[in-house]
Amino acid sequence: MSKGNINVSVENIFPLIKKFLYSDHEIFLRELISNGTDATTKLKHLISIGEAKTELGDAKIEISINKDAKTLTIKDQGIGMTMSEVEKYINQIAFSGAEEFLEKYKDDKNETGVIGHFGLGFYSAFMVADKVEIFTKSFKDEPAAHWICDGSPEYTLVEHDKADRGTEIVLHIAEDSTEFLEEGKIRGLLTKYNRFNQVPIKFGTKKINDPDFIPQTTKEEDGKEVTEPHKQIEVDDIINNTEPAWTKKPADLEDEDYKNFYRELYPMQFEESLFHIHLNVDYPFNLTGILYFPKLTQNLDMQKDKIQLYQNQVFVTDNVEGIVPDFLQMLKGVIDSPDIPLNVSRSYLQADGAVKKISGYITKKVADKLSSLFKNNREDFEQKWNDIKVIIEYGMLSEEKFFSKAKKFALYPTVDNKFFTFDELVEKTKDAQTDKDGNHVILYAANKDAQHSYIEDAKAKGYEVLLLDSPIVPHLMQKLETESGDAKVQFKRVDADHVDNLIKKDDTVISKLSDEEKEKLKPVIEGAVNNSSYTVQLEAMDSSASPFLITVPEFMRRMKEMSATGGGMMGMGNMPEMYNLVVNTNHELVSEILTADEDKQKQLVSQAFDLAKLSQNLLHGEELTNFIKRSYELIK
Repeated sequence: MSKGNINVSVENIFPLIKKFLYSDHEIFLRELISNGTDATTKLKHLISIGEAKTELGDAKIEISINKDAKTLTIKDQGIGMTMSEVEKYINQIAFSGAEEFLEKYKDDKNETGVIGHFGLGFYSAFMVADKVEIFTKSFKDEPAAHWICDGSPEYTLVEHDKADRGTEIVLHIAEDSTEFLEEGKIRGLLTKYNRFNQVPIKFGTKKINDPDFIPQTTKEEDGKEVTEPHKQIEVDDIINNTEPAWTKKPADLEDEDYKNFYRELYPMQFEESLFHIHLNVDYPFNLTGILYFPKLTQNLDMQKDKIQLYQNQVFVTDNVEGIVPDFLQMLKGVIDSPDIPLNVSRSYLQADGAVKKISGYITKKVADKLSSLFKNNREDFEQKWNDIKVIIEYGMLSEEKFFSKAKKFALYPTVDNKFFTFDELVEKTKDAQTDKDGNHVILYAANKDAQHSYIEDAKAKGYEVLLLDSPIVPHLMQKLETESGDAKVQFKRVDADHVDNLIKKDDTVISKLSDEEKEKLKPVIEGAVNNSSYTVQLEAMDSSASPFLITVPEFMRRMKEMSATGGGMMGMGNMPEMYNLVVNTNHELVSEILTADEDKQKQLVSQAFDLAKLSQNLLHGEELTNFIKRSYELIK
């Protein structure tokens, strides 16, 4: 038997471990299972190279609870330890980073998740236990060892009669951590952190129907046939899938395998994903995983079911900021990389060179997959566009390398449900939609119903009108205009002005009204409108165009929208709505207003103004009520 002090200069490190890492104390189980997994995989390797003369057998990790004794036990059948190895790995190496740990974190009350970072994984047990025992037997022909520590720097190490290979860690759960003696709590942690562990994890037993039992059918005295009940047997309850889909080669998986894995990852997600991307790289870093594109439509909120980050099949976090580019954090799935430690802080990730390479690789793989889908089945890609456009548009704004690739497959749908790439759109519209100053105007609508009359006016001229309704489109248009180079492309919403003003041609329309008549008419209309939000403009347009037209200047509207979604000019989002009331001086109603008496003028202007507002869904409440009453009076 040997006794000693753990090699650490601080009088008692265990209360400090508990204090500094309490908010993350549940990770103790993940750490201890990870140790057991390492011990099992190391033994498997030694057997494979002939250095361990033993059989691996049905190696698994067993978790058990004894409520009466208030213990939680983690048992593996791995490599085990000799007495001297316990002395080395438990009492010395595990504390090699203890002083650095204390120095760095003694004043930081918010930092968590550093145990594994400093090689203190085993000692995370003391966050929930006031005494820990280790029973361990090496695969070597040496006596077993029994280590005991009650949370003080003192430990006891003695020989033991344990006969089976492996390590058994017994946690005597502290009074303030009795929740870890509840089966539901432990099962929840196993499911969270270890449901894809490399080594099978047994947690109790369960009953299943005996596959070898053949039920017999017999006849009773009354002639009724009776089939004896199926025989049940008790088997180990293995809670994990040791070979999840991402660990396999894409060539070995069918589409149904990917769908099944998606359901396994997100059992409460009832909609299928649109498509998947299988990641598999071993240079210059190791990374595997499967990413799924969910149906997002216009929802920019982060989903509840996020991408999960694993290290060698052990769950680390679903906060993948810094590893996955922002625009892809709306995806779902799994990323697994042994190059990312189990316990990482955000500042560590942002500074790590390997992580930055991983982020770039994922971006490239996603862009390549989308490009392939577009080229191989454009019709299917078009059908999925509305479900994936937010991710792609966000990516084009936030990642320059993604923008250059996505320009070739990003789509721009029209109100008639035709789809163009940007280059196709420019080519299709450049002749008809270039104005007298050489500006190539791309018309778009944000709402087909609300802007219907404006759309119809544009289509009557032979113009294409896009339907761009995602919330980040104003930002994207700004970027496309900047990147268009010599094309002088300008995006204009179809209701920003009369179509003849949006795309001005050489021919000019002559006004039926003289300048004197215009000067007389304008104050009449301004007085009847009596609304500071509207600027009255008298313009000569086609006589068939509407007499009154309400427009929102493209620049003002776009800046407000960009400000509302982050960007544009500061404070623009809080500015009051400003509109132009465009009066068509060539319409016969406008001429009638000019010659009518004062009461008739006010009535005609009010009615025409309200009709213009109604077409823009701007007529509500008392104004709408008054308009309806007035309309009935006119009918009479």
